[in-house]
Amino acid sequence: MNRISSRLCALALMCFATTAASHGDPVYDGYDLAPREPGVDVGVQPLGYPTGLVGAAIGRDRILRRALKTLGHDLRTFAFRRGPDIVERLGGQRLEAGLIGDMPTITAIAGGDALVAGVVKLSSSSIVSRETGLVESLRGRRIAYVEGSSAHHTLLEGLSSAGLSESDVSLVPMGVSDMPAALHAGDISAFAAWEPAPTIALSQSADHRIVFRGRSTDYLVLSREFESAHPQAARELIAALVRAIRWMQLSRANVEAAARWTMADGAKLTGHPTDASVAQAVHITHAELLNVPAVPIIPASARGMLGLGGKLSLLQRLQKVSKTINNDQIERAFAFSGLHEVLSDPARYRLNNFDYDR
Repeated sequence: MNRISSRLCALALMCFATTAASHGDPVYDGYDLAPREPGVDVGVQPLGYPTGLVGAAIGRDRILRRALKTLGHDLRTFAFRRGPDIVERLGGQRLEAGLIGDMPTITAIAGGDALVAGVVKLSSSSIVSRETGLVESLRGRRIAYVEGSSAHHTLLEGLSSAGLSESDVSLVPMGVSDMPAALHAGDISAFAAWEPAPTIALSQSADHRIVFRGRSTDYLVLSREFESAHPQAARELIAALVRAIRWMQLSRANVEAAARWTMADGAKLTGHPTDASVAQAVHITHAELLNVPAVPIIPASARGMLGLGGKLSLLQRLQKVSKTINNDQIERAFAFSGLHEVLSDPARYRLNNFDYDR
């Protein structure tokens, strides 16, 4: 292991050790996620854009609900604060699918019950600071992060690149929606997060700046058990993903509608409204999803593990993923053919028809 990797691993071990307790949430306690058959339950993340907008559209897709009803299923979506919370509940007839980031996706695949159905965003996570514009300036500072997220990996990469060790910073577990306000108030000196938190923070003060970026990708992930038992229902869910993206590509008004749904879902989850504006949500969604060629098709770079192999190695060094898991096993989950089958039959799956709750 090289010097950088050693620093990264040591820092990450400290992070996980300080936040290994269960992430209980009183909102989750009210969710009925007892195993049930039949039924399609999907974990969504309304606090992240553009993934939250996709989840909001899927949950309000009347075409999907009618197609699932014909197959004997109903549809429910459940809002979560972070991807690892979805992974904990994926499979076992609890959650049939989830919209999650790349590190939780790798964890889900390694657990043996996950297939990757399509891309939900291609972007970056960011370290946002109120200090000078260098990661080195964060020595001795309080930095907020979300354990096990793609932004967590970005934070570790950024600190390691600046030669900082675990004793050089104070890592603060925090909900992503709370980070911009904490930074603005001076409770923390920096945070690592995905959109819209960086955009919100940058709009709050000219002193806030991005000091490091790391690649971040979100996916629609299916329970392998669900897809095996109900392949047609799984493909109807994939079709809803395609429809959500195509519908938002049609007009700004559609993106704005999805943004408002997402903000309402996020407020219900957290108990307070987001600081992001509809215009900011629209800009982020175009930049990270709608203007990205070929989405939701999984790019060859993901299937080849470029950009993901390092995250698998980190999870293994943290003992979050078995060392017996290799790149080939991860890649096979990305090679799932469901999206190709859906795209090959647009009429059957009504990919260009749209009917959403209003």
